[in-house]
Amino acid sequence: MDSKTKNRKTHEQIAAMAARAFDGMTLADSDDAVQELKEGWFNAAFLVRLADGREVVLKIAPPPGAEVMQYEKNIMATEVATMRLVRQHPAIPVPEIYFYDQAHDLCDSDYFFMAKVAGDNLEHVKEALPPETQAAIERQTGEIIREVNGFRGTSFGYDGNPDLRADTWKEAFLRIVESVLEDAARKDARFDYSYDELREVVHRHAPALEEVTTPVLVHWDAWNPNFFVKDGQVVGIIDFERALWAEPLMEAQFRPLLGEGITNQMQGYGKTSFTPAEDQRCHLYSLHLALVMHVECYYRNYDTDDIFHFSRGFIAETMAWLKAH
Repeated sequence: MDSKTKNRKTHEQIAAMAARAFDGMTLADSDDAVQELKEGWFNAAFLVRLADGREVVLKIAPPPGAEVMQYEKNIMATEVATMRLVRQHPAIPVPEIYFYDQAHDLCDSDYFFMAKVAGDNLEHVKEALPPETQAAIERQTGEIIREVNGFRGTSFGYDGNPDLRADTWKEAFLRIVESVLEDAARKDARFDYSYDELREVVHRHAPALEEVTTPVLVHWDAWNPNFFVKDGQVVGIIDFERALWAEPLMEAQFRPLLGEGITNQMQGYGKTSFTPAEDQRCHLYSLHLALVMHVECYYRNYDTDDIFHFSRGFIAETMAWLKAH
């Protein structure tokens, strides 16, 4: 996936960044010492081989002046802090952050090096796994996310943007949704619904948010591409950049994109039944996700319209439920 937020650097620049991070270490003397990892949609990422044989992953934030959405403000700092936090829990297999640089002299934006996960991307290998292994791994992803949600915060919202934080979840979520609509308006983004219609539906169901009183850490982006597996086990989870303090039902494991009904992920998490208010919140979170996916297309200028068309249908499906209830 190509996106204009990707801040690619030359071999020489990456060599200098690696030397700073690893006490003067040079890159391996081979043509594949630096390989771009092209699947991400936001940051530039590279697999880097050092002269001593180690393989590490380099992640670079968008370039200065890149237009990003409000919730994406300072998300690399959020990612590093969150990964270091959850790494304290042995049941959460997050790779070690080796070095984080905010100096902006060798590189014009933040970057960090982290350990390479010794496993296969779940998205790549899932269909080739035996059904029972696939189901077991899906349950493991739910178990891991439950442990992530075990971390508690002091307020709701995004660490990287004070404007998207609040003492109550209802207030924080309404601010978050409004920020997405503001981001959309800046790009004259078009929906199949008016902005006021979208706001009305969210506010009508907002009382269901009042049940949530404890902010917990939410990964939010824990889809198959962000899990790594080896020998039938989940051995890594990455991409904590969009983490926020919210409620567990905001996690990907509770979105219909991972399957209808009670999924293996839900079973692993230990949440298989939902009250009417929880159903409302799940659909509010699905609408928020669908809106984010749609508006991101206007900011990133993807080289494909797949996400644009998918998110448009996702918005329609979710709005139909919310308008009918």
